[in-house]
Amino acid sequence: MTPAMEFNGIYTPVVTPFNADYSPNFKALELVLERLISAGVHGVISGGSTGENYAMTVEERLSVARETVRVVAGRVPVIMGTGAMLPADMLALAHGGKTMGADALLVATPPYAVPTERENALNALAIDAAVDLPIMLYNYPGRMGVNMGEAFLDRVGRSRNFCAIKESSGDINRVHLLARDYPHIQMSCGMDDQALEFFAWGARSWVCGGSNFLPEEHIALWRACVVEGNFDKGRRIMSAMMPLMRVLEQGGKFVQCIKYGVTVQGIDTGAIRPPLKSLNKDDKRSLEQVIRVLQTTIARIEQEG
Repeated sequence: MTPAMEFNGIYTPVVTPFNADYSPNFKALELVLERLISAGVHGVISGGSTGENYAMTVEERLSVARETVRVVAGRVPVIMGTGAMLPADMLALAHGGKTMGADALLVATPPYAVPTERENALNALAIDAAVDLPIMLYNYPGRMGVNMGEAFLDRVGRSRNFCAIKESSGDINRVHLLARDYPHIQMSCGMDDQALEFFAWGARSWVCGGSNFLPEEHIALWRACVVEGNFDKGRRIMSAMMPLMRVLEQGGKFVQCIKYGVTVQGIDTGAIRPPLKSLNKDDKRSLEQVIRVLQTTIARIEQEG
């Protein structure tokens, strides 16, 4: 079955810069998007959790996505994040994405409800029936409470629109399952510290928050593994990236680290919306040091070939 859309490369779940009053900073957002496109990312996701969707209204998310589509102007695909607790909000975001010209949807399990696989599949299929766009599923049981298991995948897999899955369970056996039993659903890495393993099992795309501020380095790993098939080089790049992975996952500070990383690279992303708070000075220094070493090491690896 030919997929409705091919996912190949680095897809950045874009941060949402805010002004001091927590309103979206569209000027800074444009700078972030232009930086990502010039660096060579292959697509962007608007309204993911890295974009602080959990702290924004549907109207705010639609306004940010609309600005994203305007700035990108067809240069790379724009994927509309639809994650929400209310199915009605998910449908509103999906409809809005199609109306404004998004290329695909990111569809997750509604959090907290803990639906059965059948209930979860019917919710996803309702979005598909209403909007008819290519869909990347988002499996993140750590946040949603349930896996998109085999019964779910069997049911939604009957529609060609469900053409990819961002796998963020952290369970390497899920990678094996998807690669062997669901080859018609493109597997996308959603667990950063397993990127090398995903690529070894045939994944061709990576949805990675760190590419907001280190796009070239994330592209370097993807290119080594997927384009060149050079897993020796890939292991060296991945080894250089592991300290970053550890920092990003420390104590629930993922979004704060991503936004500060963008700020370090010269684009002020502003405040973090409550309930989260910005990094303290020690965390900022640690991240800055990790970025410096990572960039120097990967540049050397790229020179060596």
